[in-house]
Amino acid sequence: MADSIGPLRWYAVLAVVFFGIVPTVMVTLLVIGGKTPGQVGLLLIGGIPLVLAAIFYAVRGLTTGSDPELAARLLNRSMALVAGADVLLLGGNALIRMATS
Repeated sequence: MADSIGPLRWYAVLAVVFFGIVPTVMVTLLVIGGKTPGQVGLLLIGGIPLVLAAIFYAVRGLTTGSDPELAARLLNRSMALVAGADVLLLGGNALIRMATS
């Protein structure tokens, strides 16, 4: 039997890395370096737990091999959490920068 959710596994990992971890680290470095308004640091309070939850669900989805529907649900949940973290971190950063400029 072919792996029906193989591509979804790849996309979930790529989403967590490129759209979850990398933007969170970039915003954190901006806040630490003082190159962005201080209020952006408050966004990290909500964004970092979302990314950590996305990593948790992605790992659970990758390690669940017996039930492809459960794995697909976990991977989809992981990608949804990454999207929420992006909206919060990157969108919030942009709105705060526009408001303070």
